Amino acid sequence: MGSKVAVFGAYGHTGRFVVAELFGRGFVPLASGRDAAKLRAACPGLETRQASVDDPASLDRALDGAAAVINCAGPFALTATPVIEAALRAGIPYVDVAAEIEACVDTFTRFADRAADAVVVPAMAFYGGLGDLMATAAMGDWTAADEVHIAYGLSGWHPTAGTLGAGAVSRQRRTGRHVRYTGGELRYHDEPRRTVDWTFPAPMGTKPVIAEFTMTDVVTIPSHVRVPEVRTYMTVDAAEELANTAAADERGRSPETFLVDVVVRSGDEERRAVAHGRDIYAVSAPLAVEAVDRILSGRTKRTGVAAAGAMFDAPGFLRALSPHITVSE
Repeated sequence: MGSKVAVFGAYGHTGRFVVAELFGRGFVPLASGRDAAKLRAACPGLETRQASVDDPASLDRALDGAAAVINCAGPFALTATPVIEAALRAGIPYVDVAAEIEACVDTFTRFADRAADAVVVPAMAFYGGLGDLMATAAMGDWTAADEVHIAYGLSGWHPTAGTLGAGAVSRQRRTGRHVRYTGGELRYHDEPRRTVDWTFPAPMGTKPVIAEFTMTDVVTIPSHVRVPEVRTYMTVDAAEELANTAAADERGRSPETFLVDVVVRSGDEERRAVAHGRDIYAVSAPLAVEAVDRILSGRTKRTGVAAAGAMFDAPGFLRALSPHITVSE
């Protein structure tokens, strides 16, 4: 029998993918979340443990006997800190799939000292984790860069209710302002977003994108790479679909495909990495579970709070994702 891994938010859209991926990798998922009835309905045959972020004792019970915890329950502005604290009390690693910029900043700032001897990996998902791994791998022997650009070419984006809720919390925290990473720091502003053209690799080609459609990569990459400018872009069509709800087939999979184009620049030299696949929510599961597998098997580069590119061997990690994501440089 494999190691037990607690999944907080196991009945959510991404949480279900994580549970299935854990099963497929030989782990034993411990399904946890606030609603006991939803847990039983979504995770038949699993051990379920009701827990709430405002009840530390319930979180302790949920993590009892677990070798690690994966937090899939947003908004992470509300759940990350209590679940990390529970993981520290239990002495186990913590991984989450947060895509909230401010929540990820909170994790780094609040736990940099407290978790120095533990392992805490935020944003281990499509946004934040994948781009960080790709940028780190593309840099190769570089120790610094002048710019990192990440363009998200989505055929569509059918956000889950959790994504919409987390986005609302982030907008509230930044009082409706936009955010960019420039001059080596996060800066908030009220300037309107611009639409520009981005030339993706074939077969996607040139597409209009929203410049500074800022994602969690602006937290994860600068946390360990010396780079003053990190910019992310989103295809216009996908950005316009954010008002919709998730569309899933009978397996819970969404139909959209993605192409992530990462460009790293240092002086006049440019390096690139490209990834493509299907369903941004489903691919977050192998990212998070591969992270747990590497942590529990001792394949990490450090302890403490760290982004994917700092915690793991980026090229090796990306190769391990090949059943789910195709990456080329």
